Amino acid sequence: MAKGKLSPRQKMINLMYLVFIAMLAMQIDQEIIRSYQDTNQSLTDSRTLAQDKNKIFKQTLIEKAKNSPETFGTAQSQYSGMESQADELVNFIEDIKNDLKKNAGYIDGTEDVEENFSSLNNTEAGTNKFFNGGDAEMPSPTSKELLSKMASLKDYIVQNFSSSEDLKSVVNRAKNNLSADDSKYKKQGKTWLQYKFYNQPLIAALSNLEVIQSEVRNLQSDALSLMLKEKVDADIQFNAYEAIVAGPTAIQQGETATAKVLIGTYASTLPGLKIDNAQVVNGQGIINLGGALGEHTIGGNISFLGDKGKVVSMPYTFKYDVVSGKEAVAFESGALLSADKMMVLYRGVANPISGSILGADNSQTTLSAPGASVSKTGGGKWNVTPGSGSTIALTISGKGPNGKPISQKFDFRIKNVPPPQGQIRGENVLNMPASSIPNQTISAAIPEFDFPVTFTVTSFKFKVPGRAAMLVNGSSMSSVASMVKGLRSGDIVYVADIQATATGLGGQTLKKISPIVINVQ
Repeated sequence: MAKGKLSPRQKMINLMYLVFIAMLAMQIDQEIIRSYQDTNQSLTDSRTLAQDKNKIFKQTLIEKAKNSPETFGTAQSQYSGMESQADELVNFIEDIKNDLKKNAGYIDGTEDVEENFSSLNNTEAGTNKFFNGGDAEMPSPTSKELLSKMASLKDYIVQNFSSSEDLKSVVNRAKNNLSADDSKYKKQGKTWLQYKFYNQPLIAALSNLEVIQSEVRNLQSDALSLMLKEKVDADIQFNAYEAIVAGPTAIQQGETATAKVLIGTYASTLPGLKIDNAQVVNGQGIINLGGALGEHTIGGNISFLGDKGKVVSMPYTFKYDVVSGKEAVAFESGALLSADKMMVLYRGVANPISGSILGADNSQTTLSAPGASVSKTGGGKWNVTPGSGSTIALTISGKGPNGKPISQKFDFRIKNVPPPQGQIRGENVLNMPASSIPNQTISAAIPEFDFPVTFTVTSFKFKVPGRAAMLVNGSSMSSVASMVKGLRSGDIVYVADIQATATGLGGQTLKKISPIVINVQ
C-alpha cells in the first residue's frame, strides 16, 4: 500500500470517529442550552414574584398617601412616575422577546430543549433584530429605542430619588444596572449591544433581556420598601386625622353601654385633647349610651394641639338604636331573629341563627330561607348556608301566645368568605433573625373569621434577595436553611404562592393566599 493512502477500514474508522465527535459536541451544546433555559426560567419566576410583591407594597403606599398625604404623598407620586416608565420598558422588552421567538421558529408551550434546539441556538434572529442588515456597526431602531427607554428610567430615578439619603442605594443600582456602558466591553472590542446581542444564540438574547426586566422589577421593589421604611417614623406623627367612634349600634332598653371617641391613630396622651359630650380618659372620650326606644344620635367636636401648637379640630357623630330585645326585633309581631356570628351571613358556610317568637314554644318555630340551605339544630336554632346573591330573606314562623300564626321576614346581607392569609406564628409580616427562619412552619388562616375553617399548607415558594425563588413542598421551612446563610440585617424575604387545602368551606374554591413578609434582623 502506497504511503499516504488509507485502507477502506481505516477510512471507515475515521468517519465514525468524526461522527462521534459531532454527536458529542451536539450533546454538550444541548446541555449548555438547557442550562441557559433553566436560568432564564428562574429569572422569569423571580420577576413574577417581584411583580406580585410590588402590587402589595404599592397598595400599602397608596393607602398611606390617602391617610397621610403630607408624609407619603410625594413618595407615592414619585413611585407612580417610576412605575409608568418601568412598565413601558418591561412591556417593550416582552414584545422584543416574542418577536425573537417568532423569527427563530420557537415553539411555545413546551419545555423540551431538544424540540426547540435549533431555534434556541439560532443567532440570526437576535442579530437581525438589533442590527440593521446584520451589520454589527449599525444598531437597529429597536436597539436605539431599548437604550432610550433604559436611559429614561435611569434618569427619572436619579432626578427624583437622589435627594433622599435612604433611596441612594436605588439610585446607585439604577446607574450601574440600567446603563449600557460600552467601556466595560472595550477589551473585547465590542459595544454593550454587540456583547449582549450580536451573533448570540436566541436563548442567550432572551436571558439578557430577562435580566433587564428582572432588574427593573427589583428596582421597584427596593424603592417601595425604602419609601415605606423611610416614612415609618413620620407616619406615627398626627399629620392626618380622623375621628373614630366605637360603640354598639343597638342597646336593649334598660341596659347600660358606653361608646369611645378617639383619633384615628390611637395615642394615650395627646396635647390639648378635648371631646364634646365625653369624659376624656387615656386619650379616649367615654360616652354613656341609653335612652328611650328608638334611634339616637350623639356627636360634637374633637380637638387637640397638632404640629407647632396648631389647634386641629373635627366633628364626630355616631348613631345607635335602643330596642326592647336583641337586634332585628319586629316590635309589631313579637318575633325576633339574630345571627350568632355577626350580622351577616357568609356564603357557602353554615351560619348559626337563633330565633324566637315572644310567648311561643320555640321548639315549634320554623325558619325558611329561599336560595339557602336550612337545617334545624335545636329549639329556635338553625344553620343557614347561603348560595348566590348579596342579600337573603329569612322568615321565622310559629304561633303567638294567642294561638294566631305569626310570620316575620328579616333581611340579612350575604358576604363572601374573606381570603386566607399566609402566616408564621400567627403573623403575616414579622421580624426575625435569619438563623430562625428554617425553624418556622407555614400556615394559613382567615383573620378574625369566627367559623371552623382550617387549612393545610401543601407547598410554597421562598424568595431571598438576589436569588431565584425556591419551591418547597409541605409546610416546613427546614429546607431553606442554605438560602438564608448569606442574609443580612435589613434584608426582606418572602413566602409566596402558598398552596393549601381547606376544610369547612363547603367545597368553595380556595382564594389566593396572601404572601408572608419576613424582615431579617
